[in-house]
Amino acid sequence: MARITLDHLAHAYGPAPKGPQDYALKEIDHVWEQGGAYALLGPSGCGKTTLLNIISGLVRPSRGRILFDDRDVTDLPTEARNIAQVFQFPVVYDTMTVRENLAFPLKNRHVPADRTAARAEEIARLLDLTRVLDRKARNLTADMKQKISLGRGLVRSDVAAILFDEPLTVIDPHLKWQLRSTLKEIHRLLDITMIYVTHDQTEALTFADKVVVMHDGAVVQTGTPEELFERPAHTFVGHFIGSPGMNVLPCRVDGATAYLDNEAIKLLRAYPALRQGQRIELGIRPEFVQLQPKGFGFPARVRRIDDIGRARIARVEMAGRAMSASVPDNVSVTGDEAALFFDTRHVHIYADGHLMAGEPVRRPAS
Repeated sequence: MARITLDHLAHAYGPAPKGPQDYALKEIDHVWEQGGAYALLGPSGCGKTTLLNIISGLVRPSRGRILFDDRDVTDLPTEARNIAQVFQFPVVYDTMTVRENLAFPLKNRHVPADRTAARAEEIARLLDLTRVLDRKARNLTADMKQKISLGRGLVRSDVAAILFDEPLTVIDPHLKWQLRSTLKEIHRLLDITMIYVTHDQTEALTFADKVVVMHDGAVVQTGTPEELFERPAHTFVGHFIGSPGMNVLPCRVDGATAYLDNEAIKLLRAYPALRQGQRIELGIRPEFVQLQPKGFGFPARVRRIDDIGRARIARVEMAGRAMSASVPDNVSVTGDEAALFFDTRHVHIYADGHLMAGEPVRRPAS
């Protein structure tokens, strides 16, 4: 078990990188605390698998260090780092039984037979593999084989960390939620640092206590699921997290007022530090924009309304910009003319993609 420190870490696959554009992983300083459940979240090609492979020792970084606790492991091979890794596709021994597969990592380290057997059965119970313990792995489905892979990664209680590289890709969709919950429960029981790579926001947000969001080789925000949803530090985070993602609209800001074309939105904060030439945008999640009948807010035109089961989402156009809004249960709109109500407590202002802090507006005493 270990605290993992990434110290000025960066990596380029080419031999002579000339600038940030040549790095698959741009410089990162980060600490994963012992016993934490972390997710690396981002689209394909953003650098998350490169980072995971650096942590595991499969890739040596171009520069910087990686420490397990205070031990520099940058130049150590994978087998010297005392980690377990679960890959995207099952890694099992087909000729062995499930029991033998689960026991193998412990047997290979000469753990006493009685402790090995007990631990293998404990993990089998957690992953619902008890009924197939004595069946050969070759006769099982891809779902079951991946559960064995998960079990092999989890069976050792002495590892510095367990790394998961999109481990639920081959799992039947109906079982994914169950397995995510199981992994979360196992994490609570084992108190081991777990790092989970995925491009699926649902997997990341349901598994992790802290999510590291990556984009174009860089970490753009690290935070709890609530922090990423409530206060995205970058417009990419707002777009990527949420379904649908955050509305991001070009605007002009004058003090504590944002202008979407000619529509003025009063803000809770003033933004005097904005510089000329910056790209200024307003961000607000659809959950905090409500569709209303015409005349009860900012004028908008309804393009369609999608019923997604738990809610209705309106696809609308306001000030010439497409956006999404929630539709309250008691609201109905006739025709395509409507209005939008903004909950200004959840409006964010971004400059060149980055969240601006702003200053609280001083209200006159009543």
